[in-house]
Amino acid sequence: MNHTIINTAREIAIAAAYEAGRLAKERFGTLDSYEEKDDHGDIVTEVDHLAERIILNKIRGVFPDHKIRSEEYGENDLLSDWMWLVDPLDGTNNFAVGMPLFGISITLAYNRNPVLAVIYEPMTDRLYVSSLGEGTRCNTLPVLMNRAKAFNKARVGWIQGHAVQNEQRAVKLRHYIDVNTKRMMRLWAPTLQWTMLARGDLDAIIVYNSEGEDLYSGILMVKEAGGVIIDYSGDSFTGINEQPYLIACLPEHQAYFMNLVKEGLA
Repeated sequence: MNHTIINTAREIAIAAAYEAGRLAKERFGTLDSYEEKDDHGDIVTEVDHLAERIILNKIRGVFPDHKIRSEEYGENDLLSDWMWLVDPLDGTNNFAVGMPLFGISITLAYNRNPVLAVIYEPMTDRLYVSSLGEGTRCNTLPVLMNRAKAFNKARVGWIQGHAVQNEQRAVKLRHYIDVNTKRMMRLWAPTLQWTMLARGDLDAIIVYNSEGEDLYSGILMVKEAGGVIIDYSGDSFTGINEQPYLIACLPEHQAYFMNLVKEGLA
């Protein structure tokens, strides 16, 4: 793995996230219309496309031979060990209804394993950067999950794919988590939940079949902040998976949350 590429990619991703984020903040509250992408409630706005263009142009300008997979653009046809995963406006539904909960997510993977992640929250001006083996930082300050904090009832983020909707198994687990935790949070902006977990404002995240360009930045961020990512069977999660069912938490809490999920699905 070429660390020169990663260092350059970090600079490019940060610059792209800042520029796309400034655009989103400037356009926030001015949206006249949006387009329905499917029957599951997913939408796209002009800002999604404009922000995406900013990010992709910056990546292509420096890494024209890299593979790219982006929320609206889709995939290019290049074959490369390096792949960029881009969600130019994570939380589009929030943005469209005037709720200031959205972010920019950029991930670089090498051989299908995330090695660099940048998440920018324009409304709070928080820039999160993670590199494999180098930790997570927010506005240059180290971010570590809080190992000293105890809980009787946990605060849990719930993330499910658009196509899941009211699948019976998902509804059952979601309800169980809701009534057996202090709070179950659904933000419509998964990357913001991942940053909350990384900085200790959530105790866990449960992912129910929600694969997308916004997933892998958060996964790397939480791992580099001291967390673990496991599947519902307790196996460590690595790489890229088209149907992820995951638990993210501190290592010492994984048995607790595995049991919570097991009981919820029983």
